[in-house]
Amino acid sequence: MKRRRTIYELIFKRPMDFILSLLAIIILSPIMIIVAILVKIKLGGPIIFSQERPGRYGKPFKMYKFRSMTNEKDENGNLLPDDKRLTKFGKRLRATSLDELPGLFNILKGNMSIVGPRPHLIKDLWFMTEEEKRRHLVRPGLTGLAQVKGRNSINWDEKFEYDLKYIGKITFFKDILIMLQTFSIVFKKEGISNEGMETHIPLGEYRLKHGEISEEEYKQIIGDN
Repeated sequence: MKRRRTIYELIFKRPMDFILSLLAIIILSPIMIIVAILVKIKLGGPIIFSQERPGRYGKPFKMYKFRSMTNEKDENGNLLPDDKRLTKFGKRLRATSLDELPGLFNILKGNMSIVGPRPHLIKDLWFMTEEEKRRHLVRPGLTGLAQVKGRNSINWDEKFEYDLKYIGKITFFKDILIMLQTFSIVFKKEGISNEGMETHIPLGEYRLKHGEISEEEYKQIIGDN
C-alpha cells in the first residue's frame, strides 16, 4: 500500500506535532494534575489507562488516557460491562474530552499525531478490508476528520470513508481547520451519544450486527486470532 505525501506531511507535520503537544502539556499541566487527583479520588488507581492500539503501518503502541471506568467485577472475578463501570464522573471526563489529555504524550513520543485517523482496537484490524487498512499508512490522531464530522454519532462505514478521505491529501490548512472544529465540538459537547449507531462497539460486532459477515465467519476470525 502506497500513497503520495505532501511537502507539509513530509517536512512540517511532525515538527508541528512535537512543538504544539509540548506547549499543550506545559500549558495544560495544572488541569492534568487536577484531573489526575479527581480520578484518584473518584475511581482509585491506576490513574492512567493504557491500551495497545494499532499505529502507523499497524505497529502496536500503548495509548494513554485518564481512566474513566471503575474496576468493578462480578462474582466470578470478571470485569463488569463497560456501561456498568462508567460512572457519572467518567461520563463527564469523556464528554469534555479531558480523558484524552494524556494522549499528548503519545504525540510527543511520535506514536500519534494531533490530527489523523483515530486509533481503534487491535482486534478491529481483523475485520477491516485492505482498503480500510490504508488508514494506517499515517500516524493515528488525537482528533480527525471523522471526529469533526460526527464523532460517535456516525457509523463505522462513514468513519472509514472520512479517514480515507483525510489521508488522500494531508495539508496544513486541513489540519488547522480540523483542530479549530475540534475545539468547537468539544466546547459544545456535540456527537457524544451513540444513538442507533453504536460505533463504540468493536468493528467485528458491528459487521455481524449489520449482516456484513456471518456468525460462522465472525467466530472463525476470532478463533484464528
